[in-house]
Amino acid sequence: MQADFPSFERGRVLVVGDIMLDRYWHGPTARVSPEAPVPVVRITDSDDRPGGAANVALNLAALGCAVALVGAVGTDEAADILAAQLAAAGIGLHLIQCPDKPTITKLRILSRNQQLLRLDFEEALDAAEVAQLPQQVAAALPGVGVLLLSDYAKGSLQDPAALIAGARALGIPALVDPKGSDFQRYRGATLLTPNLGELEAVVGPCADEATLCARGLALVQELDLGALLVTRGEQGMTLLRPGHPELHLPARAREVYDVTGAGDTVIAVLAGALAAGAVLPDAVALANLAAGIVVGKLGTATVSAPELRQALRDDRDPVTGVLNLDQLLIEVAEARARGERIVFTNGCFDLLHAGHVNYLRQARALGDRLIVAVNDDASVRRLKGEGRPLNTVARRMAVLAGLEAVDWVLSFAEDTPETLLARLRPEILVKGGDYRDDQVVGWQIVAGYGGEIRTLGLVEGCSTTALVEQIRAQAADSAR
Repeated sequence: MQADFPSFERGRVLVVGDIMLDRYWHGPTARVSPEAPVPVVRITDSDDRPGGAANVALNLAALGCAVALVGAVGTDEAADILAAQLAAAGIGLHLIQCPDKPTITKLRILSRNQQLLRLDFEEALDAAEVAQLPQQVAAALPGVGVLLLSDYAKGSLQDPAALIAGARALGIPALVDPKGSDFQRYRGATLLTPNLGELEAVVGPCADEATLCARGLALVQELDLGALLVTRGEQGMTLLRPGHPELHLPARAREVYDVTGAGDTVIAVLAGALAAGAVLPDAVALANLAAGIVVGKLGTATVSAPELRQALRDDRDPVTGVLNLDQLLIEVAEARARGERIVFTNGCFDLLHAGHVNYLRQARALGDRLIVAVNDDASVRRLKGEGRPLNTVARRMAVLAGLEAVDWVLSFAEDTPETLLARLRPEILVKGGDYRDDQVVGWQIVAGYGGEIRTLGLVEGCSTTALVEQIRAQAADSAR
């Protein structure tokens, strides 16, 4: 889906959570140590960057938001580096100093842009050390557009539910990037953003999208959440809200280089967009786009407002190939926004042959985008009998998706595509064969909203059923 670009400079966000320093040491390696079978890295460069909740705040500042940060640090060099970098970015700091604990630091050793080792310097914070954090948050909340809790389970957020309740009492949305398997800690949050692994640790394995949606919505109800956004890596994101259909967004990454800090960028863009007045689906779409940008960068990184705006301009190339219905609905809506006409056809496509290729090429020429809906295995069996299909639905869709004429492929379980037609509302419904318009399955639906029905001739001598019978006859002759 395409989102409007918000005025991020209008957004005010308070970030609370575990503050870290991400440290990178770079250098070449050309030999193995004589002391142990490990590479020797000659350090030639170093780089210090805010991490954890500090990276979230830095992402918000890069977007142009007004940001304040509450969290705990030590009284060491790492704390000084963080304070200097965050202040230089214009972030308001409310840092709790813990003299007996080091500032959480993650040191990564890299050679040729490959991470070889990570060293963590940290000790968990106890409740006494961060006892003043709730007061710091309460003092900073008035006038804020969004409260953002960045939990890395290091001890800064001892009672997040109380912070959430305080924000919501003031009418301030509370967004949470959670950690661990105790999501009761985040009861009442406006939006929770677990990744798929984190969600499954709480609700159990989700083998398919129906299970994911059902268990996710049950969790929303159980914890009195406003919404749940599940980040799913290469499968994109899924937004679940009570009383709304689920929203699936495909991943936008062109090249995945480093996923470090991608979750920080996602929740930062979400919070910044909401604080600037965007509606939740638009904010999610922008966050999804930002995630695709940041995983193309090395290490903990941010996405600036100009980068995001340019990516939004560039994000006009449609996602093609095999999609589910929710993803396809998004792509169809975007295609129509570009003035494109959608062509729809369907079939079993068990053995793809020259007749199919010619037919699909003709169908695509009738409009701008071609959808091919494919009967799943059970429906082919009902239509064609036992022994069919010869190829599974996944294989059939993969072959179709490889054809130049085909833009989108999806499967359906019913014997007819009428449900799909009612949802997708293509401008043109195409069927191959000698049919009158009123003999084409689904014609009433398409004609009802003013669409066209077109029939195309088939190549003589090309029939999947005839090919199957010929193959079986030849196999039987060979067996004699």
